[in-house]
Amino acid sequence: MHHPSPIVRRKTRQIMVGKVAVGGDAPISVQSMTNTETTDVAATVAQIRALERAGADIVRVSVPSMEAAEAFGAIRQQVNVPLVSDIHFDYKIALRVLELGVDCLRINPGNIGKEARVRTLVNAARDRNVPIRIGVNAGSLEKELQQKYGEPTAEAMVESALKHIDILDRLDFQNFKVSLKASDVFMTVAAYRKLASQIEQPLHLGITEAGGFRSGTVKSAIGLGMLLADGIGDTIRVSLAADPVQEIKVGFDILKSLHLRSKGINLIACPSCSRQNFDVIATVNALEERLEDILEPLDVAVIGCVVNGPGEAREADIGLTGGQPNLLYKCGVPDHKVDNANLVDELERNIRAEIARRRDTGTH
Repeated sequence: MHHPSPIVRRKTRQIMVGKVAVGGDAPISVQSMTNTETTDVAATVAQIRALERAGADIVRVSVPSMEAAEAFGAIRQQVNVPLVSDIHFDYKIALRVLELGVDCLRINPGNIGKEARVRTLVNAARDRNVPIRIGVNAGSLEKELQQKYGEPTAEAMVESALKHIDILDRLDFQNFKVSLKASDVFMTVAAYRKLASQIEQPLHLGITEAGGFRSGTVKSAIGLGMLLADGIGDTIRVSLAADPVQEIKVGFDILKSLHLRSKGINLIACPSCSRQNFDVIATVNALEERLEDILEPLDVAVIGCVVNGPGEAREADIGLTGGQPNLLYKCGVPDHKVDNANLVDELERNIRAEIARRRDTGTH
């Protein structure tokens, strides 16, 4: 990574979701959730594999029934990424997915009912070293908290989280993380800030029901950005009414912009104007599409003219400056001229060559 992040992260106890560490000094992980019917094993496996290709660290699967739990077992055997199961109310489903190899349970202990059931479930999770995610959502606060506060508030969300945490504390179970999601940015941020100072466990960040692709991306970037810049957050989910693969891409883009993760090509591109010597927007779109398979970090600058071009190109690993002629820079030095006809091909060829060179020499 070229730029160390100035962010000082909150110190947390580390937990393991399968082979992925969450909290402590581990990189902030990016997760998404399947939206296929879990009982449709083939469709769910196909979607998880697409998420894996996009770089997902963790994938969550909803398991609403015993039938879905059995399907989960078949899914678990066909994919490599750590899987979290989303379970509400029925502890028997949770016990079954524990047997079938789940890596984390998203379940609120207070919703399971009798203490004996909670103890059985927590002991089963302890035996398998599987963490629990307490997931508080502004839209589903307990009735007594709704009555006490009158409406969802950050305080109500934190009180809900602490009630669930108290149950785990009584059972001496510390292997958990917490999320506090609301669709309102300020409420979400206030809730996470309030809880962050009260517990040592990792936090899973998200703005829930953030909206469609564009508005949900903006809302998530602002809400998660405010928290991440404070050093709060150990794993993130960008909730979009869109293809889950987009959630992973946006998640990495958010972390990339804060220098918290570097994965894949970091494209620096001008917004384009009448000075441009080639079609910047078409070039950038084509490059993004072609280079999606590259997971190594690389800074690529695509600038349409000589005003900012040379400066940006010199700072990037591979840079293109529009002009008479267009110039391709490698590692800060002008390398060769490129004409408009084969611009994208030439950029792709040079980027892949640089990635291959780094793989061979072990440099990043």
